[in-house]
Amino acid sequence: MRTSTKFLTFIINFLLGVAWAIALVGATYGFVTGFSAGFYYALLFTFLGSLPGLFLVVLLEFFYLKLDNHLEMQKQTEILSEILKGIKK
Repeated sequence: MRTSTKFLTFIINFLLGVAWAIALVGATYGFVTGFSAGFYYALLFTFLGSLPGLFLVVLLEFFYLKLDNHLEMQKQTEILSEILKGIKK
């Protein structure tokens, strides 16, 4: 992912890595704790344990897409204003 600043790109990628780690740890913990009750419970707890991390992944991806859309709209606005100035001359 690339944004306008390297720092923002670093922060987004770092937080995405943390969110995936939370999802992995939650899924592992859910599987281990649910396995004593049975395999199907282990699968259910795995899914439920990974939900918070996956929610964070989706939230960060949504933020990145909105930021990318905002930057693209700024570029388009600059281009359209230059075209309008050229037409008025």
